[in-house]
Amino acid sequence: MAIQWKIKPFKALSAEEIYGVLQLRSKVFVVEQNCVYQDIDGKDRKALHLIGEYEGKIVAYARLFKSGDYFAEASVGRVVTDPDYRAKKWGHELMRQAISGIGDHFGDTKITISAQQYLQKFYESHGFVQTSEMYLEDDIPHIEMKKE
Repeated sequence: MAIQWKIKPFKALSAEEIYGVLQLRSKVFVVEQNCVYQDIDGKDRKALHLIGEYEGKIVAYARLFKSGDYFAEASVGRVVTDPDYRAKKWGHELMRQAISGIGDHFGDTKITISAQQYLQKFYESHGFVQTSEMYLEDDIPHIEMKKE
């Protein structure tokens, strides 16, 4: 069985989907990365939600923003894969889906992200280039990256 992808606006998400998304984000960004931060930041309502499901479980996720909603350009954020499924390398498929989703839904090809610095090579493999010095976001080193 392959991973199944869908993109939905916030209002179209079911309670089960919202719960699954928040559970995955908390599992990785709060627990695994040991970072206390405000995950529910008010931006979910503006975003399109890219969800990857496998055997009925949300295992990959990202938020997609049109230009002006996060950065001047379109953006991808909260990029996450479940640690229990990382060996399947779905992070790369997640980014391909996010990039094409931004093109399909917003008509944008220019994308800006705030990337965790240790993932720089991962994002470079998808055409992003570093456009800022390192900065701390929630005490984690980040860099701005852009894809033209």
